[in-house]
Amino acid sequence: MSSRSWDEVIELAVHADRQGWDGVWFADHFMGNNPERSGGQLEVWSVLAAIAQATERVRIGPLVTSATYRHPAVLANIAATIDHITGGRLIVGMGAGWQVNEHEAYGLDLGTITERSDRLEEACAIVGSLLHNERSDFDGSYFTVSDAPCEPRPVQQHLPVMVAGKGERRTMRTAARYADEWNGWCRPDEMLRLRGVLAGHCEAEGRDLSEMACSTQAFICISTNDAEIAAFREETTGRPSMIGTVDDIAEQVQAFADSGADELIIPDWTLDDRADRLEVLDTFFTEVVAPFRSRQ
Repeated sequence: MSSRSWDEVIELAVHADRQGWDGVWFADHFMGNNPERSGGQLEVWSVLAAIAQATERVRIGPLVTSATYRHPAVLANIAATIDHITGGRLIVGMGAGWQVNEHEAYGLDLGTITERSDRLEEACAIVGSLLHNERSDFDGSYFTVSDAPCEPRPVQQHLPVMVAGKGERRTMRTAARYADEWNGWCRPDEMLRLRGVLAGHCEAEGRDLSEMACSTQAFICISTNDAEIAAFREETTGRPSMIGTVDDIAEQVQAFADSGADELIIPDWTLDDRADRLEVLDTFFTEVVAPFRSRQ
């Protein structure tokens, strides 16, 4: 969920919680990715705090929060607070940042790809340390903390961190060092290959890939109408998608599972009509997800 009204956001979050979905994710953006800087969006951590209060069981998190927008010490304290509101259901999704117009509009330094990677690594180190240690010290090129507490402690004894991005040399190495979950927009064949890359980084860090969850996103189009499918493909610009009948999509879900994806996240960007959005997601959940779970 991202550029929706608050009424739509909370409606969908509560509906997902009651129906039995595993998680609710929200993007960390302030405007649409366009030259006009239009399409304003609700601020992610404020939204997550409200969703935390309104739901009972779903895991919630940002997909993902940019290391350029908040000092990691501030972010760790926000996360610990929201973990209390959820009763221990938060995951902290982190990324390097990418949307140029937001950084230009607000005077935020985005930097080169190398600088973004360095900043993300420092932010992950600090957030992880603050969430899991009594006091933290870190003196980096971008961030510094000294004898820093994060109190009250999170509810979860180990509050999980997700690192998102498909940078094979740096981002995935950062995930291997600091994350409990790695996320990338992948088709099944790409997920299978990148899990091999991640396994190599985990081995270099003295970890086993089995210690980490892997997740991806895929748009959904339940249809056999050629014109509708063509419009959907144009809108999603080639990103990972599941298209066809319920049976077709069930096979595609299985392909993601076979590739090693532990979690499959369904963006709602393409589901603009409010009633249609709930109908499509309900159909997917009852006719694809529920039977898939029963076979596991």
